[in-house]
Amino acid sequence: MLEEGLLLSNPITVAVLGFWHVHAAEYAARIRQHPDTELVAAWDDDSARGRASADAIGTAFVDDLDKLLARDDIDAVTVTTATTAHDAIMSRAAQTGKHIFTEKLLAPTVTEAEEIIDTADKAGVALVVSLPRLYHGYTRAIMDELSEQRLGELTYSRIRLSHDGAIAGWLPERFYDPTAAVGGALSDLGCHPLYLTQLFLGTVPATVSATYASVTKRQVEDQAVLTLGYPGGVIGVVETGFVSNNPFTIEMHGTRASLAYDSTDNQLRIRSAGADTWEIQSVPPDEADSFSRWVTHIREGTRAVDNLTRAVELSRLVSAANTAAATGRTVRYGIGAA
Repeated sequence: MLEEGLLLSNPITVAVLGFWHVHAAEYAARIRQHPDTELVAAWDDDSARGRASADAIGTAFVDDLDKLLARDDIDAVTVTTATTAHDAIMSRAAQTGKHIFTEKLLAPTVTEAEEIIDTADKAGVALVVSLPRLYHGYTRAIMDELSEQRLGELTYSRIRLSHDGAIAGWLPERFYDPTAAVGGALSDLGCHPLYLTQLFLGTVPATVSATYASVTKRQVEDQAVLTLGYPGGVIGVVETGFVSNNPFTIEMHGTRASLAYDSTDNQLRIRSAGADTWEIQSVPPDEADSFSRWVTHIREGTRAVDNLTRAVELSRLVSAANTAAATGRTVRYGIGAA
């Protein structure tokens, strides 16, 4: 349980901190849509961007972060700053008693991620990281198949997620800043297939290798392939990029059957070993999203244990992938990796 005694408004009042990330406006809209939250203010370290963005989402801009965080009429914040600013911003927010909903990555390193969580825990505030695909219907359906061991012993997994932001021109240029962005496609869009792979195969692979490339010749990768080797011989492959607009796909193979999911038709297919046809499985509705879960944790005074554990392990895996790509070597992976 979180610390008791934090007084809440009804609805919960929320401020947006930062418009660096493209999901800032989306989360602002979610604040307005949710019946238990109200958007009351916004801040950004870039005043021009902040004022324009606050106007666009229809809220007041505050140019002094300390003054905003000191306000008693603000219960919580969404954080969509550059990832490198997360530790400083979220620590300040937590210390003033503000509940925090943040865009992934939680932090560039495991050390920083754990520091953020520790600060939030000590302050008794609810911290949730947006890992939305954990709660999608196809994820639940795949986990059901795995728990029933319908595929048999797993041998291979491949998940691909990409968009065309780097060639279509809609992804802001700041996403290619190697410092602020903590990398490129893998550290941003690639997080989704990464945490799904960790869910399906386990958070601790034995080895990590990575290939990064830049089709657009920017300073960070605009496409990437990550290969995870697991004890027992299972291989997990993650593909991501900013230079192609492909369907989101998942394929998994085992000794008894194969599984395939394609976002084009939102269908899950199973084919037994040796069979010629695929059997279509129903995909259940999505579960409560990350934002709704955050609101529930705030109201009930509970801690997002699984979410925070997975957020830390995601930072660990991204860090290992960046090291593997930079050195051109396969990295021996483990919980001790920073």
